[in-house]
Amino acid sequence: MSDSSQAGRSHRAPARLLGALLAAALAVAAAALTAGSAPAQGLQERLHETEERLSQAEKREGVLTTEIEEASNRITSLEGQVADLRNKEAVLAAELADKQAELEQAQARLEELRERLKLAIQILEDRLVAIYKSGEPDLLTVVLDSNGFDDLLERTEYLQRLEDQDSSIVERVRELRDEMRETVETVKAARDQIAKRKQELEETRASLERRSKELAAARAHRRDQLSQVRVHKEKLEGDLSELSKQVEKQLAAINGPGLPAGPIRGGANGFIWPVNGPLTSGFGMRWGRLHAGIDISAPTGTPIRAAKSGSIVLASAYGGYGNYTCISHGGGLSSCYAHQSSFARTSGSVSQGSVIGYVGSTGNSTGPHLHFEIRVNGQPVDPLGYL
Repeated sequence: MSDSSQAGRSHRAPARLLGALLAAALAVAAAALTAGSAPAQGLQERLHETEERLSQAEKREGVLTTEIEEASNRITSLEGQVADLRNKEAVLAAELADKQAELEQAQARLEELRERLKLAIQILEDRLVAIYKSGEPDLLTVVLDSNGFDDLLERTEYLQRLEDQDSSIVERVRELRDEMRETVETVKAARDQIAKRKQELEETRASLERRSKELAAARAHRRDQLSQVRVHKEKLEGDLSELSKQVEKQLAAINGPGLPAGPIRGGANGFIWPVNGPLTSGFGMRWGRLHAGIDISAPTGTPIRAAKSGSIVLASAYGGYGNYTCISHGGGLSSCYAHQSSFARTSGSVSQGSVIGYVGSTGNSTGPHLHFEIRVNGQPVDPLGYL
């Protein structure tokens, strides 16, 4: 027996390509059955419809899963930004407390300046009134009324002191007035700046929290939809399994009783042997190229079991492999079954030991046998390490 190795090829062909094969087998059964042709045709149509609906459900499931993941990532990001803003608010509150203390000091200083300005203005007014009432002489009068040079000097010095005192009072009033104006402006600017910054932070935080709630609601809605889709998908897979059993019955009605699968033969790492029979060719280089699996001899029509539970990712005619099925077991691990005479299952989840097809000699093969492969991340490895 010889196999055409397909090492390194991807097994990611869509599972929905497989419905045509099962439908074709059913069409053969329908053509062969004279009395039951109408039921066979109806079964074929139901099979095709179920395959299509399951394909749509799986696509919808993938879209919803991606949308939920994206929404979760965005919510996490927004929650982080909200947390940062809350920290900034705490810092701002401390700054606000310091500014408030400064404002209180400035207000106290302002009140003090107002009192001192009021007092200085009162002194200035009193001085002006005193000058007006006393009729203080000007410098010429002082010179003319002086009794000698010493008296003149004393009178002149006295006038100078009076003038200096008046100038000092006026200057102090000006200084207090200017300082009060500056203090008022400082207090107003500080208040405006703090109020503006606090408002900006509150608005930003409120916007982020509102957006987070909207995303959370959208994510919850998507999760509800995903749950409904998965329930629908499970029902479709159950319908598909039932239809597959009916196909087997149709084929059995044409071909007569099938061969027994025989007892389950345990393997390693949670696997079982897909068929019982002698090993006729091992894994490794053969005729100058890699033989990517092992060959197990069995009569045509022998049921082929799933070596481990998983999901069918490929069930199609595939070059030298003939009718070829690949099952993904998760974690990059998959098992593949070649040269089948026909398929029993073409899509959906399968449990370990479920019949997925029947031994044959399709593709490049010189006789009935099962070519069995184990692949890790798409690369073939020796199946005997798992059997």
